[in-house]
Amino acid sequence: MSDATKAPLRAYRLLPSMGDFRALFFDTVPRRRLAGWQTDGSPADRRPTGFSAVWDDGDVEPGVRLRATEFPSGTPGAPVLSRRIADLLRAELCRAGSFEPLVVADGPTSTPDAESYVLYLVESVVDCLDARRSSKPKRLTGEVKKAVLLPEAFPADLPAFRLPEFPTAVYWTGWAVDRLGELLGDDLEARLIWSEDPTLTPHPNPWGIF
Repeated sequence: MSDATKAPLRAYRLLPSMGDFRALFFDTVPRRRLAGWQTDGSPADRRPTGFSAVWDDGDVEPGVRLRATEFPSGTPGAPVLSRRIADLLRAELCRAGSFEPLVVADGPTSTPDAESYVLYLVESVVDCLDARRSSKPKRLTGEVKKAVLLPEAFPADLPAFRLPEFPTAVYWTGWAVDRLGELLGDDLEARLIWSEDPTLTPHPNPWGIF
């Protein structure tokens, strides 16, 4: 990681690549519980538990089964990793948070799977937004469409973090994205949010669907 942190500072949003993959959606109650904890300042004594989600194959022909990826959730504040990826990157990723059990259902009659995936609960909140040069956070969601980060406050040693202004979204640092990209390949989409390198162009709508 020491070599990686010498590279230009970068921050990304990660999500599954667009393609013929299964989508993973959180159940409403645990998703709201997580967002409430994030918005309330992430108190250590009220860490949310009991996370659950369900697979969705979308509009596919009967009998067609899409492939599940190892980074299957696009929810901005709730990254999900396969158990394999979590085990490989545990030492690095746990600098910024923890892995929480995730029960995944595959339809109303399926046996829930509590072994294959985990929620990455990012606890690190870092005050590094340059408010003067960034877009104003949206009133209802806190979303910062254009984020300019302060290099002197950027958490280069962490794999991921959240902003106080937009606590329900996870920002991934460059070296962590590089590591995940090596393991996940084209299954992962990395949208650049900010870099200190002026030759790199941020995604025009990093928190959008497309």
